[in-house]
Amino acid sequence: MTFEDSPEFARGQDAADELAPLRGAFHFPENALLYFAGHSLGLMPRRAREHVLQELDDWARFGVEGHFAARNPWVSYHELLTASTARLVGALPHEVVVMNTLSVNLHLLMVSFYRPRAGKDKILVEAGAFPSDRYAVASQARFHGREGAVIESEDPLAELSRRDDFALALIGNVNYLSGRAYDMRALVRAAHAQEAFIGFDLAHGAGNLVLRLHDDGPDFAAWCNYKYLNAGPGGLGGVFVHERHAASELPRFEGWWGHDKARRFEMEPRFRPIHGAEGWQLSNPPILQLAALRASMELFDKATMPALRRKGDRLTAYLESLLQRMGLEVLTPPQRGSMLTVRVPDHARELVTSLHARGAVCDLRPPDIVRITPAPLYNSFADVHALCALIKELRG
Repeated sequence: MTFEDSPEFARGQDAADELAPLRGAFHFPENALLYFAGHSLGLMPRRAREHVLQELDDWARFGVEGHFAARNPWVSYHELLTASTARLVGALPHEVVVMNTLSVNLHLLMVSFYRPRAGKDKILVEAGAFPSDRYAVASQARFHGREGAVIESEDPLAELSRRDDFALALIGNVNYLSGRAYDMRALVRAAHAQEAFIGFDLAHGAGNLVLRLHDDGPDFAAWCNYKYLNAGPGGLGGVFVHERHAASELPRFEGWWGHDKARRFEMEPRFRPIHGAEGWQLSNPPILQLAALRASMELFDKATMPALRRKGDRLTAYLESLLQRMGLEVLTPPQRGSMLTVRVPDHARELVTSLHARGAVCDLRPPDIVRITPAPLYNSFADVHALCALIKELRG
């Protein structure tokens, strides 16, 4: 596609965009109508307030009885998100659950899937992994008395192919800094060929890329819902556990919300895990957080991930084209989602600060990296053109 650097071209693209009406389903921050930080915190869906207020009203009306008497009973509220979450990541319904937050979920999953043994105790992560992931795997290794077991690699696929001492690979399917997307299916095949478990951190993939977790076959995955998925600050995360482990006897940390639903309130002493990912739950979830996420998932269901990715590819390519015309270096490779990492030598901080002052929100990673994300649910071609016009003006 040939792109033009003109507001008329951008408006024409928006006029032909079938997803354009979804923009109106979100609140834009005051004095920040050009919002390109959806990789960090997504915008608030307008219906989030309605959904949260409904649960507050039912709390006021029913008290404890709201667990069963609320319009959407709290005891099963998380199940309202199961089907949409499964569609979002390409999973079977019993393979997913919304619970906890990302790093908590990674630790819970590694309790089950990091099983070090003699000659096979290493953990593989991609070079430049998000710091919390690196802290998590290093602390898991130390917990098992395997100091120094974590291996970082620029090429995880090649690393898996040439070594047979990995017990676990934990890969961010989209790197948080570079925006590079990895070939998940190839990594899964390589890990399983070496009899290693493999899981993915989908923090920058869920709601961004079209995922096929069931078919690609990782053992597990976890993600946060507050970036592309607009769950709100500190929103709950998501978990995937492949169905081949649904009834496994892998060790896990246990809690009553993962116990057999039909017998949960019998308070029996023996833990009986729910079949599938729900069996990894520990505690009853925060309903207000679930309500906020539900508002966003309704919009993802309406849009569908394939349509969002098609628009996202066009938006991102348009942004890349305009940035390159200004001579800016885009570091993100073609294997990517919607985020572009841009190098701005010498004055990245000044640029981001000036953009914020002019109502445009991007993201600084010192010393010279700017991350920019045109989220297809609510960003437009006109947004992209206006942002790049501002950048051009500010750079002189």
